[in-house]
Amino acid sequence: MLDLKRLDQRTLAKALDFSILPKETTEAEIREGCAVTRQYGFAAFYTSSAYWSPLVRQELAGLADVEIGTGIGFPFGVAPAAVKALEVEDAVRRGCTAVDMVLNIGALKSGHLQAVEEELRLFVQAAGPAVTKCILEVCYLTEAEIRTACQMVADAGVQYAKTSSGQFEGPSLKQFLVMRDALQGTHIKLKVAGVKFPRPQNAMIFLMAGADRIGTRAAPEIVDALDELRSIGLPGT
Repeated sequence: MLDLKRLDQRTLAKALDFSILPKETTEAEIREGCAVTRQYGFAAFYTSSAYWSPLVRQELAGLADVEIGTGIGFPFGVAPAAVKALEVEDAVRRGCTAVDMVLNIGALKSGHLQAVEEELRLFVQAAGPAVTKCILEVCYLTEAEIRTACQMVADAGVQYAKTSSGQFEGPSLKQFLVMRDALQGTHIKLKVAGVKFPRPQNAMIFLMAGADRIGTRAAPEIVDALDELRSIGLPGT
């Protein structure tokens, strides 16, 4: 967990996964996002498709501590597990070092737990050396379903449980705390995404509550706001 009292901009940047997700994103915008990632030193740079991953790998060459990420199964995770696994394998071949896969929400809510277990197993297998992050889309889940999903993610050996895809309603603090408590004592890290306005203040609250990563398009804004937040008593000073 971050020591928020000693937090500086560089350390904060390493808790942020910077993303550019609009479907119409252009090559020029990808290159610009990579330049911004180099400038701030974010933990990861995510694009909406692994199509862009070779370009990102080229632009971020030499930055071994920056993950090259993409999403699989957006936004509902309804593709068959084998199809998702093929997408994950392709993403890794193209240069992704982090992959965020949306859990099959409908299968979970229908009680098809064996199907969910299978897709998580295939996800980890297909990702190989890449960092695995499973998106629960908690705004559609009950607290019991969140706990069940977290346990399944932990059992499968996925490295991160992630709140949301950022495409719909973001997580509430209460939903995040259910995840945190469900995963207490496990190796699983926590990623928050879909944080709504005002993003800097909200992101800091989730970090204070125990998030390991924040996935956001507003990563530069969050880092730039640190001094202002500290001037009003956040984070913890």
